Amino acid sequence: MNHYDSIVIGAGHNGLVCATYLAQGGQRVLVLEAADTPGGLAAGREFHPGFHASVAHSVNHFSAKVASDLNLAAHGFEAGADGHSIVGLGTDGAHVVAGAGALHNASDKDTAAYDEYSALLGRFAKALEPSWFRTMPRIGSLAVGDLMTFARMGLKLRLLGKKDLQEFMRVASLPARDIMDEYFEDETLKAALSWDGLIGSRMAPRSPNSAVLAMLYRMSGQAASVKELVNSLSGAATASGAEIRTGAPVKRVVINGDENGLGVGGVELASGEQITADRVISGADPQTTFLNLVGVEHFDIGFTNRIRRLRCNGLVAKLHLALDGLPEFEGLDRPGGRMIIAPSMDAIEFAFDDAKYGQCSSDPVMEVTVPSLDDDTLAPAGQHVLSAHVMYVPYELKGGWTDAARDGIRERAIDTIARYAPGIRDRILHSEFLTPADLERDYRVTGGHWHHTEFAMDQLLMMRPTYGAAQYSTPIPGLYLCSAGSHPGGDMVGAAGHNAAQEILR
Repeated sequence: MNHYDSIVIGAGHNGLVCATYLAQGGQRVLVLEAADTPGGLAAGREFHPGFHASVAHSVNHFSAKVASDLNLAAHGFEAGADGHSIVGLGTDGAHVVAGAGALHNASDKDTAAYDEYSALLGRFAKALEPSWFRTMPRIGSLAVGDLMTFARMGLKLRLLGKKDLQEFMRVASLPARDIMDEYFEDETLKAALSWDGLIGSRMAPRSPNSAVLAMLYRMSGQAASVKELVNSLSGAATASGAEIRTGAPVKRVVINGDENGLGVGGVELASGEQITADRVISGADPQTTFLNLVGVEHFDIGFTNRIRRLRCNGLVAKLHLALDGLPEFEGLDRPGGRMIIAPSMDAIEFAFDDAKYGQCSSDPVMEVTVPSLDDDTLAPAGQHVLSAHVMYVPYELKGGWTDAARDGIRERAIDTIARYAPGIRDRILHSEFLTPADLERDYRVTGGHWHHTEFAMDQLLMMRPTYGAAQYSTPIPGLYLCSAGSHPGGDMVGAAGHNAAQEILR
């Protein structure tokens, strides 16, 4: 029977990052992926003959450190244009464009405010960036290493200076609406700028939680092609000596134990094959890992209760359109970048209100891209793919998800896009709409949640996903986490995979 130093469950980007670091550290590593291709939510899918897309349709802040450490450039990775640029679409063709430290098509007052706003948040993001790549100390720990981590974090913030530090403490947990109203006047601009604090979460502009922290998290790193990133991560893992097996779903983590305690023995695949290992690192979400792959019988009741209470129901659906030509958006010469359809923060709030009660909004808000503009392999020559993240679409729809319900919200989403691109329906060859429930089924992610569990103050830092498993190790020796459910969170960053590997190698 083959024996490995480490088995990584899941070939999502964090799993591949973790596996590569471990293999570079001299370990014999096996990555097991249930799907037929690596990538997780970033894996490409052919949703119509000749048309390809991925659920994670853009990479806005992948870690430059991880890219350098793993030499991803040697495997085809190339940092792209500034991924923080967004286009706030106006129904009258008057669109506002924000990014790269500049604002276009806005009033003089908003332009001046944007300079101040982007500079301030840029300083905050730079101060916080190192903390995303450190293991958060355990609550109450007096260990020298943990105290040093706190000291480094405190020093980075202290170096902001008294005035900026005071402002950081004030705005870090503000609702998005408060900070936008404080700086700007234009409603389309405010909605577009608040987007990165809300997308993928159960928050709206008035939610008193961590929207600003999410914005700062998404201001680090570099943009890239989703396909290039997945391919380069797979190439780097293989070149480092890690083995990747696709089409190999894991049924359970094998737990050995006696009166002296429990420990990991390896995994059992759905096929019945057992593979032994010194440790198992799960790239699956925390609920899947602890409740399904391991089993509650191996944990104390307090721990399993905390895992069960994690908020994991997603609110983002995915729309893919196969188009016979380039869509034409009024007022845009080229439909590039991340186009935000949200006329105001109230529009976002009202869509969220509907979802809270298990309903889909009649006026959905969304982020739209045309990825085939930058990668002509995604569609046949002369044709294009439109990809949209549609918010807020509940995981649990009132009355349940039926074909009619899915068709209804898909058509409303297309109607919404048509307000900005009037001729788009005439170009549609095929459409696909994936609800959070569909994402759970197809990608094995509890609740279809991007971040595996909510990006919120009570589930962040040394509380992510919960105490007892917030330092990548778990209550069972040899069992680790490396997924978006760990610090610092989701999105295509690679930090959780990096941090888990460093803990194991240490």
